[in-house]
Amino acid sequence: MALPLLILTFFGILAIAYRLYQRFSRISLSKIAGPPSESFIIGNLRQYLQSQAGEIDCVWQEQFGDVVKYKGYFGQDHLLISDPKALQFILHTAAYRFVKPPERRAISALLSGMGIVWAEGLVHKRHRKIMMPAFGNKESKDLVPLFFSHACKVVHKWKDIVDLSASQESVLDVSDWIARATLDAMGAAAFDYRFDILENGNNELGKTYTNLCLYAFGQISTRELYKQAMNLVKFPRLLSCFKSSTPNPRQQLLINASVVATKVAKDVITAKYRDNGSLRANESENEKTRMSEDEMVAQMRTMLLAGFETTATSLTWTLLELALHPDVQDKLRREIHQKERDVKARGDTQFSASDFEDMPYLTAVLKESLRIHPAAYAIFREPTKDEIIPLSTPITTRSGNLINEIVVPKGTKITLSINGFNRNKTIFGPDSHMYDPDRWLTPGRIEKTVTVGVYGKSLTFSGGVRSCIGWRFAVLEIQAFLVELIGNFEFSVTPEAKMVRREACLVMTPTIEGHVKKTRYLPLIVKVAKREV
Repeated sequence: MALPLLILTFFGILAIAYRLYQRFSRISLSKIAGPPSESFIIGNLRQYLQSQAGEIDCVWQEQFGDVVKYKGYFGQDHLLISDPKALQFILHTAAYRFVKPPERRAISALLSGMGIVWAEGLVHKRHRKIMMPAFGNKESKDLVPLFFSHACKVVHKWKDIVDLSASQESVLDVSDWIARATLDAMGAAAFDYRFDILENGNNELGKTYTNLCLYAFGQISTRELYKQAMNLVKFPRLLSCFKSSTPNPRQQLLINASVVATKVAKDVITAKYRDNGSLRANESENEKTRMSEDEMVAQMRTMLLAGFETTATSLTWTLLELALHPDVQDKLRREIHQKERDVKARGDTQFSASDFEDMPYLTAVLKESLRIHPAAYAIFREPTKDEIIPLSTPITTRSGNLINEIVVPKGTKITLSINGFNRNKTIFGPDSHMYDPDRWLTPGRIEKTVTVGVYGKSLTFSGGVRSCIGWRFAVLEIQAFLVELIGNFEFSVTPEAKMVRREACLVMTPTIEGHVKKTRYLPLIVKVAKREV
């Protein structure tokens, strides 16, 4: 037997022995039901990571319930949880005892620096306390005119394109347009800084960020999964013959993006100091309420990527659903046009945030779109000590017993399924997998007593102490864009759009099945909407 194969066999035996030791020396999760492992080395990770975003969650949820055990590398137990009471405990009650796994924190550090997404415990509390005032209700509402101004830019450009078409309609990649517009809006709203990515397609930040998540985290091959498994084995010298000496292209993308985003963030900071002499997050003389320059750079990178990416993705999926459901689109457009007449009648030229509150169907469409298409479809945690997690619905163990709580050992990899919770039939009804904004307007169709997330009963913006601080900002921005886009255009699906994939790459990015264009892509037919005289 060749030496490399002997070494591989030896360490395979060691890995098996270690997993057996873990199984018999710690709390066992073996009684919890779940799918059979496909492979000892990569477990069920191929099923989870190669399916469309959140798809396998719903399949396993239907088969095994709201708590599912599946296998990771080398037989490691993972839990997939969509039970409301369990999520409430993990995200609210014991939030700081459930931390991000080390590999997830490493991704956060590389993707956006050591900012609020990366931070844990007291550091996270300090970051959140400093940043929260900038994302309050009033502060977010004050940005509505700015959101409208960026939405109007898209409207003018699309009208120019459609007007040049002989058929008075055009196929547009709405995903690309929306991504550029929302990145511009984020720069202006959060930093009072003009990126002009909508105007300049060659903008370095725009080119770097537009498909970053897709290229860095999407479409993981089975070969890559096995390579990652080998990287986990802690004997690098002996296993060096099995590892590639070439740089990881996905990691290199993140490194390159980090360089570009850091440069942009520092340019913004320099400009703000030059113009104003200070930045709001750095005005306090108290060290506990101040941020270092590195921390400010990290927060700016976080807001740039997370703020634009999630908003752009949510808005894109909403446009697809409206194209697929012309009756919903028409009903929303009628409400928008009626509100436009009301606004003009009172002597105003533009909607305010309070106008959105008086538009129940706009709110229903937004809540339903965010529920069905959560931009971030999963949250990853692990307990810092052994925990007893309560359940709202008893689960049946492999031995047939009913249990109301699960004992979870320290360090267990836990996936909180946003998609699973958002489609939980006990909360959203037996038709929870269907897109129907009327569920938000019909009494009794939604379970009102369950509250885990921060908006619309869903978990789309997470919940608890680590919920998205910019959720109000995002909701108002999407509403402003919807008012302008649906008020001015009619959307319908192309044959390609019917083959859309919910690509799993940290966020749920639209791609087209089998399309040569391996980028975020959603072509829709766009034409100018008719208005009542």
